[in-house]
Amino acid sequence: MRNLLEKVKHENSLDLLGIADVRGSREGFLELPKDVREIFPLAIVIAVRVSRSVLNTLEDGPNLLYYHHYRQLNFQLDRAASRMAQEIERKGYAALPIPASQIVNWATMKGHLPHKDVAYLAGLGWRGRNNLLITEEWGAQVRLATVLTNLPLDTGYPLGVDCGSCRRCLAVCPAGAIKEEPGAFDHTACYQQLKEFSKTRQIGQYVCGLCVKACQGLAGNREGSITGSVR
Repeated sequence: MRNLLEKVKHENSLDLLGIADVRGSREGFLELPKDVREIFPLAIVIAVRVSRSVLNTLEDGPNLLYYHHYRQLNFQLDRAASRMAQEIERKGYAALPIPASQIVNWATMKGHLPHKDVAYLAGLGWRGRNNLLITEEWGAQVRLATVLTNLPLDTGYPLGVDCGSCRRCLAVCPAGAIKEEPGAFDHTACYQQLKEFSKTRQIGQYVCGLCVKACQGLAGNREGSITGSVR
C-alpha cells in the first residue's frame, strides 16, 4: 500500500510524505462528527517546499508574489490529497482529504485539524518556536495537507529534535509573537499582525512569511545550534 502513496507523491511533485497514528488526537478535530472521526485511526500527511527564491523577495512583510505562491502550493496539496483519497477508496478503504488551508474557527484561527501536529507525530519534523513544523531539510519552509484513512500502514514517530539555541524567527517577527518556548507563542499578537498585513499590503488574506523565510532547518543552520538527533 505504501507504493500506492509513493506513486501519488511522485505524480504530484510532493516533497515529503509521512504516516501518523492519530487515535489520541481525534478529539481535537473540528467540524467532523464523532462517528466520522472514529473511522480514521491514521493520517497521511504530505508536504511541498516553499520556493526559496519567492521567500527572498520578502522584506518587512508579505507581498503579492508570496501570496500567489502560497495559494498555488495549497492548490497543489489539495489536488494531491484528493487524488490520494480517491486511490485509497478504490482499494476499498476510507479516506478523507483535509484542505491545506481552510479555517473553520476564526476565533482561534484553526482548521479541521492541525497539519503541523500530524506531521510532528509522523516524524516529518519538530515543533518550532514560531509555532510551525520545522523539517530537517527545509526548516519551516513547507506547506502541509492531510488525508485521514483506515488504510493499514506503518506509522512514523516524533523525532528527538528541537530548535536548540536557534532564535532567528524571534528576531524577525514584527508582532513579537514568538517566545523562547514553543508553547508560549502569542497567537493573538500573530493574528492581529496578519490582519494588519491583509489591509496594508493589498493582499486581503492572512499571510506573513517572515518567520518562514528565517527558518531554514539544519541545511541553513551553519552554527549547528539545532539539538537532538534525527533517527
